[in-house]
Parts: sequence; C-alpha cells; structure tokens
Amino acid sequence: MANIVRDAPLGQLLRYITGNKILLYPEEQPDFELPEEWNTVLNSSEKEEEHHRPVSREPSHTSSATNNEPNDLEKVDTEKLDHQREDPEIGLVTRTRSRLETTPYTEERLEIEAELAIARTKSKSLAPRKTSDGHILVDWYKTDDPENPQNWSNNKRFIVSFIICLYTFVVYTGSAIYTSSELGVIAKFGVTPTDASLPLSLYVLAYGIGPLLWAPLSEIPVIGRSPVYAVTMALFTILSLPTALVDNFAGLLVLRFLQGFFGSPCLAIGAATMQDMYSLLYLPFALVAWVSAAYCGPALGPLLSGFAVTAKGWRWSLWEILWAAGPVFLLMFMLLPETSTPNLLLRRAQRLRKLTGDNRLMAQSEIDQKNLKPSAILIDAIIKPIEITIKDPAIAFVNVYTAIIYGIYYSFFEVFPLVYPVYYGFSLGMIGVVFTCVLVACLIGVAIYCGYLHFILIPDIMKNGLRAQESRLVPALFGCFGPTIGLFMFGWTARASIHWIAPTIGITIYGASVFIVMQCIFVYVPLSYPQYAASLFAGNDFLRSALACGSILFARPLFINLGVAKGVSLLGGLSVIGIIGMFLLWIYGAKLRARSKFAIA
Repeated sequence: MANIVRDAPLGQLLRYITGNKILLYPEEQPDFELPEEWNTVLNSSEKEEEHHRPVSREPSHTSSATNNEPNDLEKVDTEKLDHQREDPEIGLVTRTRSRLETTPYTEERLEIEAELAIARTKSKSLAPRKTSDGHILVDWYKTDDPENPQNWSNNKRFIVSFIICLYTFVVYTGSAIYTSSELGVIAKFGVTPTDASLPLSLYVLAYGIGPLLWAPLSEIPVIGRSPVYAVTMALFTILSLPTALVDNFAGLLVLRFLQGFFGSPCLAIGAATMQDMYSLLYLPFALVAWVSAAYCGPALGPLLSGFAVTAKGWRWSLWEILWAAGPVFLLMFMLLPETSTPNLLLRRAQRLRKLTGDNRLMAQSEIDQKNLKPSAILIDAIIKPIEITIKDPAIAFVNVYTAIIYGIYYSFFEVFPLVYPVYYGFSLGMIGVVFTCVLVACLIGVAIYCGYLHFILIPDIMKNGLRAQESRLVPALFGCFGPTIGLFMFGWTARASIHWIAPTIGITIYGASVFIVMQCIFVYVPLSYPQYAASLFAGNDFLRSALACGSILFARPLFINLGVAKGVSLLGGLSVIGIIGMFLLWIYGAKLRARSKFAIA
C-alpha cells in the first residue's frame, strides 16, 4: 500500500514538498546497492572507454537519438543494441528483449510476454544493455521487479483497475444523467426541447474531442498517465460546482462542454492503463470490465437522477455529478499510481544518475523523446487517423459502423420519453428504471464474450498462437444480426396494445449484441494495425461521439415526424450495414490488409 501512495499524485506531491525525503524509492534508500550485474556492466564500460580514449572519432549517427528521419510516435523505436552475446569479460548473458521493444498486439509481443511470464516465476537479476553509442539502458532489476506494472500483485492491479472503471463510469454517467433535467431546463430558460438536449450533446461531443489531445499527451514519457488523470479529474470536479449553479443557458452549454472535455481521459487512456498492467493474452478480460463501465454509465444516469429531479428540481442531476466525482477524484489522487513503463523507467534513470553520477544511464524513452516533435504528435493524433480512414476500406467500415450503433444508442435518451410515458404512463423515474435493461444487456454480453475468451479463444491461442485477425470476428458474425432484430422489435412493439416488456426486450437484444460486436471490432483493429492503434482509437472515439452528438439533436424530430415505428425502422435499416460489412470483412479482410500500407498482413 505504501508503494501505491508513493506513486500516486498525493505521494508525488508530498515528495516534492519535502524534497524527496519521504516515501523513498529503492534507489533513495541509504542501504541501496546496485545489483552486481549492473556494477559489472558499468565497470566494464568504464574500462572500454579508457582503452579507446586516445582514438579520435566522429560521434555516432546510428542511434535513434541522432536520426533525422521522421519519427512515427507509435512505431517501436528500437536502439541498435550490442549483439546479444555472452561477454567473456563480463561473464553474463545479456538479458532478453524488453516487452516494450515489440509492437503491441502482435505475435512477437505474445511470445515475449510468454517468455517473461515464465522468467518471473523465478527471481533472476537482469543485466542492463549497452547501445552502440555508449548508453546503458535502464530497465528492471529482476524478472520479478515489483516496480514493473506487469509484476504487480493481483490486489494492486485490482485497485488500479477498479479506480479506472469507477472513474469511467462516473464520467459516462455524467452525460445522460442530465436527461431527466431537460423538462426543467425548458421551463427555466424558455428554450425548445432540441435546445434543452444541447447540454447532453455537447458533453458527448467534448469527450470525443478530448482523446485527440489527452492520448498523445499521456504517451510523452516525461509526463505519463497519472498527471493527466489527476489534473483533468480535478478540473472536472471543480467545474461540476458552477455547472450545478449556473443561471443562464449559454453558461450551462459552455460548462457542460468543458465537463465532457476534461472527463475524457478515461476514454482516451483507460485502455492504455489496462494494457500497462495485463499481458496480451488476458488483457481482453480487463478491457471487458472497463468497457462495461463505459457502456452502462449513460444508461444508468437517468435512473440515478429521475426520481431525484422529480422531487428536488432540475439542478439535482448536476449536483449528483459533483457528489460522484469528488470521492472518485480523492481515490485517484491518493491511490492511483503511474502505470506507464516508459515514465517509470525514465524516473528510475534520473534517480540512478543522481546516485552514481554516471550520465550514460538512460531510459530508452529518454532517447526516444529527443526526437519527439509537436508536429509528429499532431500528425499521429489527428492527421494519421483521417488518412487511414480515407485510404483503408476496413477502417472506414469500422468507423462508420461503430459511429452508427453508438449514435443509435444515444438516440434512446430521446425516444424513451416518447414511448414509455405516452403508451404506458411511466413517470420520469420509471423511465430511468427501463434503462436498466441496458445493464442486463451488458451482463449478457459480458457472459457470452468472456465465455468465448475463456473456453475457446485463449486455449486456441495457447495451442496454435495468434491466428489470422479475422478469427476474432467470429462472435461478431452472429452478433451483428442483433442490433437490427432488436431495433425492429422495439419499433413495432412500442404501442399501448402490447405490454411494455416487449419493446424493452428489443432494446436488451440490441444492447447485448452491440456489446459483443464492439468488443470484437476493438480487438480486430489493434491486431491488424498495431503501429497506429492509439491514433485509430482516438479517431474512432471522435467519430462515434460526433455522430452521437448529432443523433441526440435529430432523434426527437425524427421520431416525432416519422413516428416511433418508422423512425426506429430507419435506424434498424442503417444497422444492416453492419451485417453486410462484417461478413465482407470476414471474407476479404486478409486481402484488404495485404493491399494496405498501414496494416499487418
């Protein structure tokens, strides 16, 4: 627990205030000694320098630190290391490659993680490696180094995962929790129903824009993930107070947009935090928990605010955001440690240089960071997703389809008030209860998908390795029919003559199938485009949120003008794109990847 507090924002603040005199790292302890293997490498390197000192030569231009070629932030930038060998002078075998020297979501990463999993079962010291230009790369001391997030105890990983999931749930709940207040906003500010839905739509748009900034910012080694989480969540919590008190409509719109923007790091880097802690083989289970928090949050928002708004007034839903955000921020501030390996090793390198006075000790991330340019960040965050979407049909389909089903999901917040109060006499609070069908759908989706992972996919990977990426789409081939079936069932059973459970079952079918399809797609993309996964996810987040923002605004006029049955049928017709596209991707995916300059065939 002490290590969690030390690495959390609270611990880092206390260390800064006291001049690093409390909550010490191992390198700062009075009795700390470098492992023998490290001293051997350091002393050996010093002897080599003395031996070659009389020889004058030009500085090496082979390392990545002096490479003038454009640097792709998401491509693995491996240093030209000394050949792995048994050094007669050192008497040590240079350690195996680091996990971070492989591209995520690839067979190579899977093999390295399997090797490391075996290695960490027995504590073994690791010798640092030297680059061709004389740097000594700072890495983990042992195979089971407790500072490595991959080696954290299950309890520690659970605490971090729980905080991230809770944080994600609160931010996503903050979007739709407002819907119960729309009638009160109409009465208070004299705006139209469409105008009253703007605070919801702008919030959703903002947390789609945020990842374009927060995702690349968190990948800068000197920053890491924890400061991004802490600062933005603090601002989110602070902004919740004036949002609940604001007394003009324009101010409400601005504050809701800012809330969504500063709450978006959960969407931008939540998956990356999970990836820091879990191996490729078991990462999907952690992502299921995180996605479930994001998926259920908007649906449970109306339930949490519906009865309260009826009794206490429209501002009550906005106060609830503050009450939820405050405790979550305190948890993050006190107990959310840094998980980014590049950041952790960079800070270890700084401590070792201070301890030894040897400036050759550097983290790989420090060397990579020398070439980090704002223009490269801009290209990877904004331009690259657009380029790939335009040039790659598979990504174009994924972005369009996920945007459609996400937009349909948010249209529920406009169509439910037109169905359940009108046909079945439900109160505002009871409408919120109906939204629990999305929670039920999520639980069904989790059970089916986790069962597929545990009983089929993981045993197959352990036996045969990673198959072709299209194998991950198998559950989606069955699930892609669900959105269409569920929407038509909801649209044509939503009438007074049919029991309210019928349309509710339709929404449940839609929700469960969408959960499964989205999981399959979000695994397929990084497996096929591992070098651009973060950029593609950020771009996809923006497109989904942009269409969801629009759907909130056009859904009510659509259902009023066409009627619920025809309006929902139109959306159901659009979802057929997913059925056609999913089977085309299954059949022709390999050929498309072979022709793409962005994908791994």
